[in-house]
Amino acid sequence: DHQTGMFLVYLAIGFAFGYVLEIAGFGKSTKLAAQFYFKDMAVFKVMFTAIITAMLGLFYFSWLGWIDLSQVYIGNTYLVPMLLGGFILGVGFVIGGYCPGTSAVACATGKIDGYFFAFGVMFGIFAFGEVFPWISDFFNSTAMGRITLPDLLNVSFGSIVFLVVIIALGGFIGAEKVEKLMAKKSVEK
Repeated sequence: DHQTGMFLVYLAIGFAFGYVLEIAGFGKSTKLAAQFYFKDMAVFKVMFTAIITAMLGLFYFSWLGWIDLSQVYIGNTYLVPMLLGGFILGVGFVIGGYCPGTSAVACATGKIDGYFFAFGVMFGIFAFGEVFPWISDFFNSTAMGRITLPDLLNVSFGSIVFLVVIIALGGFIGAEKVEKLMAKKSVEK
């Protein structure tokens, strides 16, 4: 059956992704938290690499006619609620040392702090569902529709791709310099 086959493919991709996160050390809260102290910028570099890879893939596949970008799902933007949600997620990431995906990896490898973090995520989801009737107006506020950076800045997709690649290269260089500076400071102590 087609659905069973697709489920098995998704399951294999999920296990492979979790395995790669674990062998990269991203299943450890100390590794993830180190980026916020500018000691180990591996998470920043990996995430930016993933963003650039996906963006370049979409750009070139669209250019070759292999993908119709108008068919790629982009959800609606609700600016203020999304900014607040991103802030809350970021604070949780800094405090707990995990994001939801890496906490699942930590749970799969038996890390106690991963269980606590995952429980906190599930509690947060439950609490959000319970208070949603009271915050639904805020949740649906500042609707901007389906918007992308090229739309917002009135420039081509290629211009945004070029700009983000330049920003990423600068970020990689800056991350390397910051790591070296922090390593030098810790040796001097």
